[in-house]
Amino acid sequence: METNFIARTVLIAPLDWGLGHASRCIPLIKYLQKRNCKIVIASSGEQLSLLSREFPGLEYVPLKGYNVNYSMHKRWFGAKILLQSPKILLRIKQEHRYLEAIIDKHKIDIVISDNRYGLYTKKVPCIFITHQLSIKANYIWLENIIRKINYRFINRFMECWVPDFEGKENIAGELSHPNKMPHIPVKYIGALSRFQDTNSNEIIYKYLFVLSGPEPQRSILEQTVLHITAKLNGKILIVRGKPAEEKQESISETYSICNHLTTEEMQRAFLQSEYIISRSGYTTVMELLSLQKKSILIPTPGQTEQEYLATHLMKQNWCYCCNQNDDLLYHIQQAEKFDYQLPKPGEPVYEKVIDNLLNTGISFS
Repeated sequence: METNFIARTVLIAPLDWGLGHASRCIPLIKYLQKRNCKIVIASSGEQLSLLSREFPGLEYVPLKGYNVNYSMHKRWFGAKILLQSPKILLRIKQEHRYLEAIIDKHKIDIVISDNRYGLYTKKVPCIFITHQLSIKANYIWLENIIRKINYRFINRFMECWVPDFEGKENIAGELSHPNKMPHIPVKYIGALSRFQDTNSNEIIYKYLFVLSGPEPQRSILEQTVLHITAKLNGKILIVRGKPAEEKQESISETYSICNHLTTEEMQRAFLQSEYIISRSGYTTVMELLSLQKKSILIPTPGQTEQEYLATHLMKQNWCYCCNQNDDLLYHIQQAEKFDYQLPKPGEPVYEKVIDNLLNTGISFS
């Protein structure tokens, strides 16, 4: 039996691996609000802190994260994740049961899940957001196994939305454009960025360091950055990526540190900075490209996605990249000689996809 409807109450749930998944949900939330949708956000931890600061008036429901622990050493990164797979699979089952329980209570019309595999149901249409249709691994045979598992979960949803551009000039390369696709409809919705270019040319900071990602790697990179700041020329801003902490600290006239910035403040900081040094997290990359900013990307050690993405973008001259254990001061100097060829930002395709969803309705079984 098929039913056509117009979705009015939307549940949005970002994955808890870093702040990127929550950040890239912000433009979706804002546009859904413009379309007079009621938004319910399911989250916890720092992701909940980030979104509740941005949208204090929304309805929030608690949803436990996967709480994955990461290795301090790159060589053990994959093994440590693999050892936690039983915990991850248990959490997926738990969040599936959780969704079934809250749909009627909150009168949910549609679910948008950013990389949370358990948030599917037959009660209402469910959208899965990911830029990793293909997940990189050290061996091709392992990639094939991971792809089958990945698609098995994705195919439980009604549609898959990929925040990238369709065609040869794209952000994620093989990650978002694999040879084999899931069985469900896949829609490329363009870049998801909180930021918009305001044509501001006022440069205040020579370098903006944006720290993010899982511990302990976030803190390791922070210590590296603090070690070299005195050797850099120009004004510096360091954003620690700690939204749950209130205290902000200004260090000196030449550089300052803050725990977290709102979307508006972060956009201003991006626009006012000549070079932005950050992780090669996918959401950060989309924000950098949307503002056409010169960047130096440092992949989180062991995260094959970030390592592939940084290399892919540097080949296109869209960014400069280096490894965390490299001489960061040297690479910052090299980046100033790098031939950046930044792409022009594309149209916000996700607005058309949402319009189609809300205006014409969608069919589901």
